[in-house]
Amino acid sequence: MKNTFYGGPKLLISDAVCLLLFLWFWFALPSRLFLSPTSFVIEASDGQLLSASIASDGQWRFPADTVPEKFEKCILAFEDKRFYQHPGVDPMAFARAVRQNFKAGRVQSGASTISMQVIRLSRTERLSRTSRASRALRASRAFGALRTPGASGASKKSNASPTEHALNEMRTLGASETLKTSGTSNRTFWQKFLEMALAIRLELSYSKEDILKIYAANAPFGSNVVGLDAAAWRYFGRSAASLSWGEMATLAVLPNSPSLVHPGKNTPRLIKKRNDLLDKLVALNSIDQATANLSKLEPLPGKPRQLPQNTPHLLNRFKSEQKALGLSVNRITTTLNYDLQLKVNELVKRYQNRYRSNEINNIAALVLDVQHGSVVSYTGNIYQPENIELESHVDMIRAPRSPGSTLKPLLYASMLNDGFILPATLIPDVPTQIGGYSPQNYDLGYDGAIPANQALSRSLNIPAVKMLQSYKYPRFYDQLKRLGFTTLNQPADHYGLSLILGGSEVTLWDLAKAYLGMARTLNHFNDYKGKYNPHDYDAPVYINSKRDTRFDSYETQISSVIDHGSIWNTFNAMEELMRPGEEGLWEQFSSSQRLAWKTGTSFGFRDAWAIGITPKYVVCVWVGNADGEGRPGLTGIDAAAPVLFDIFKQLPAGKWFKTPANKLKKLLVCRQSGYKAGEYCTDKIEQLVSPSGDKTVLCPYHKQIHLDRNAVYRVTDQCESPSNMIHQSWFVLPPSMEYYYKIKHSEYRELPTFKPGCGDAVNNNVMDMIYPKNNATVYIPIELDGTRGKIVLNATHRNGSAKIYWHIDQEYIATTQNYHQLAVSPTPGKHTLTLVDEDGARLVQVFTVLNREKERR
Repeated sequence: MKNTFYGGPKLLISDAVCLLLFLWFWFALPSRLFLSPTSFVIEASDGQLLSASIASDGQWRFPADTVPEKFEKCILAFEDKRFYQHPGVDPMAFARAVRQNFKAGRVQSGASTISMQVIRLSRTERLSRTSRASRALRASRAFGALRTPGASGASKKSNASPTEHALNEMRTLGASETLKTSGTSNRTFWQKFLEMALAIRLELSYSKEDILKIYAANAPFGSNVVGLDAAAWRYFGRSAASLSWGEMATLAVLPNSPSLVHPGKNTPRLIKKRNDLLDKLVALNSIDQATANLSKLEPLPGKPRQLPQNTPHLLNRFKSEQKALGLSVNRITTTLNYDLQLKVNELVKRYQNRYRSNEINNIAALVLDVQHGSVVSYTGNIYQPENIELESHVDMIRAPRSPGSTLKPLLYASMLNDGFILPATLIPDVPTQIGGYSPQNYDLGYDGAIPANQALSRSLNIPAVKMLQSYKYPRFYDQLKRLGFTTLNQPADHYGLSLILGGSEVTLWDLAKAYLGMARTLNHFNDYKGKYNPHDYDAPVYINSKRDTRFDSYETQISSVIDHGSIWNTFNAMEELMRPGEEGLWEQFSSSQRLAWKTGTSFGFRDAWAIGITPKYVVCVWVGNADGEGRPGLTGIDAAAPVLFDIFKQLPAGKWFKTPANKLKKLLVCRQSGYKAGEYCTDKIEQLVSPSGDKTVLCPYHKQIHLDRNAVYRVTDQCESPSNMIHQSWFVLPPSMEYYYKIKHSEYRELPTFKPGCGDAVNNNVMDMIYPKNNATVYIPIELDGTRGKIVLNATHRNGSAKIYWHIDQEYIATTQNYHQLAVSPTPGKHTLTLVDEDGARLVQVFTVLNREKERR
């Protein structure tokens, strides 16, 4: 009974101690072994390194990756040959180490297994982090003393100033922390026992493969290099998987003695260690003797190499978007094609070297895969960080810039989609002034009227403004928002009609994304039973992860931003190569594949753009200066288009977009006007158009006129019997359009004049004012000699030989015949202009002359 009574509490105590020991054993292992920051690493789709950045603590430390078989064999042969047999501690190695150390009278062998080394590295890292935090805290307090004179009692007792006292304290801190850190390298028996216990615990939670991976990612390799992957790139300039046996053996011996890697130092010791390991591998039948002999001849690594920076701007983008992407890892495999990225980089560098002579410093290029909606090449700028003035650190793919004319195809497609125009509808191209805004074509000329598709392919500004005036800029603004443009931060009224000529800012990313969405939509015209997949307009992806497409068929929509037929007609218009005017140098861009493309130039020659689309790829190029400086010759056709076409030469050619026949309808169209054929259109053609083409108006330019029996004069029933009239269809443009149109179209027939005695002439639209337009505001400059300048009034009359009598404010000014232009200098203020021809036809308009002195004040 007595023994039982006393045994009970002892048993309970021993059980409690065992439980506490077990709980310590189980929970002593941290949930995260290593807390140090890692480098950001991005790889190409095939796993090749594209770019990497140093970790925030100044170490090259790559996130964990797979362990190459060569490294596994080398490190196990050198450090832990029974790694797969022991539970974290190798009893045989431990007994051997005790025996060797006892005989030598000093520590010769540590018997540390890979698992124990993982634990030691983890504990050392945590101790180092704690030490750095404590050092930073005490240092900040010391700096506080510098800002509080007289606050230190010690400084009062001594002759030292507060500054000297604070600095002395910081030196003492540094010395003490150095002693602490160096003391950790001399491990005690207790520390060794702790490592052994935690190594066994480690083996219970991690597989052997995971332990080896953790070790390879966190072992020191000399200098500021941590981990196998970083070491392979820093010392050999290649991935670990591509290293030879000699190179891998060199790296395998470094964690045991990382100080051996110093260019020009310790070379004999490092060679001996490497060669001994190679002999071990031969003994273990991992390699043959010939391989070992050849490996021994390989040179040792020299000075650490610079890591590849093939897409540094995408690396920085990944850093900034990591949280938004929902990623916690610092290493990603991208969708980029490694070989293509290098080729594009080389092209950009070559062109930048050429353009530098004109002080054009920056180029960006983006290549997208249409089928997968992914990025295959991302060159945000040249990469020359040593030349700060070049501002090559700016990612121009994400920088807001003026788009020039690159939005014109989107307006054209939108107007086709909404039934405002047909592909070749005539658009006015005459001098235009809208609320003080006077757009000009690149060649400063006028066509009078031009088919919409030709206006697009020639990138004419005045027709584009006329089209936007008809479509309404708030509607187009909303359309751009739907297409995913994120930089339209002002209301639509802020941009007005200048929206179509580069009056806003867009990013290269958003621009390429919009055209990518159009190309994907057109490619999928037959995939969703006539519906549209809204994911076609998703942003391009650069991380190699497949989107779940299982529910796409349930998310389809009846309509889209732009329908299939309108996209198809737009790309066909963009494919047209005969581009005079702004794009007159088209012949130098002969291509083996069909290509829809568009260039753009911003105001002041600050931005040059080129974008190209095929069923497989979208390529967008920007050229300019990151600081916004304009340069002569910085145009889309001269600077950006050559880069675009050279990039397309690196891409495989393919077929053109399939015709979405089931998404188009045949429509009778007037050949001359491009409008839906009306009653009086004599030359009609069938055209494939979007279904919304039915909503367009009938041809307004074909009219029936009445001629006398000889078909010489126009007549009315006042001067000719209807029975004697010849009724004929005639293509009639308004006078201002006709004035310029007939210059470039010799086949254009002017309306016959009225037969003398026919009084209806007064009521016909025979005159038009070309400049200034009604209610226009004009400015008269001061000439170099100080005299007041003049404005040139310009009018047109259907009868080329007619006389026009000019009046300003009811006062007769002059008479013109044949060419109706008049230079005048009216006083500032509002004026009424009246034109009268010989038959009494009148044209009355109002214009305002600005008061220069008043405006200056």
